[in-house]
Amino acid sequence: MKNPLRDESSAFQVVLVTLGGAVLVVLAAWIDEWLGLAVFLALLGVALWAIRGGMRQRPPQAHVVRDGGPTRRILVVANETVGGGELLELLGRKAEGVREEMLIVCPALNSRVRTWTSDEDGARAAAQERLDESLARLREAGVSARGEIGDGDPLQALEDTLREFPADEIVVSTHPPGRSHWLEQGVVEQARLRFDVPVTHVVVDLAGSVAEPA
Repeated sequence: MKNPLRDESSAFQVVLVTLGGAVLVVLAAWIDEWLGLAVFLALLGVALWAIRGGMRQRPPQAHVVRDGGPTRRILVVANETVGGGELLELLGRKAEGVREEMLIVCPALNSRVRTWTSDEDGARAAAQERLDESLARLREAGVSARGEIGDGDPLQALEDTLREFPADEIVVSTHPPGRSHWLEQGVVEQARLRFDVPVTHVVVDLAGSVAEPA
């Protein structure tokens, strides 16, 4: 989720909308207290709907410009599963017999309160620790890769990275269904709609993995 208070323009818009809503509630309550309550509840419902993404439009599909060279570029996005054996095994298989360039992006996931207050140091430090462990395990397996910390929104992290790293394939690593927030949010499906490159989903779990090439 993006921070609406991250820049002055957005913060000013939030203040204007809040003041406008307050004026509407006061005027409605002056006419009739029950009308004021109804207006307040209606505005609250609209605000919750907007926060949950109701105002977001489906973005146009992003075209990834690849150079067509002999190197296959693989972009991986993973959070808590970044060091999982299933993911590392999959990446090892993809690296066999090809000249690959692999970039692993670990989103700096944060609580909503800390995101709104721009307090991201702890989230970035935790993501960096997971990422370093994953890169070390890949090196032990003979797979060359580099990594970076990305935006807390995995789709935004992918979009940001693709501007500088035109990947031939995207790998999204998640927990199993029922334990994965990304699956609940439809991240895999949205990535397949949003980016015109193959997207592979790998499930990381102690019981085994499931890979679904796009």
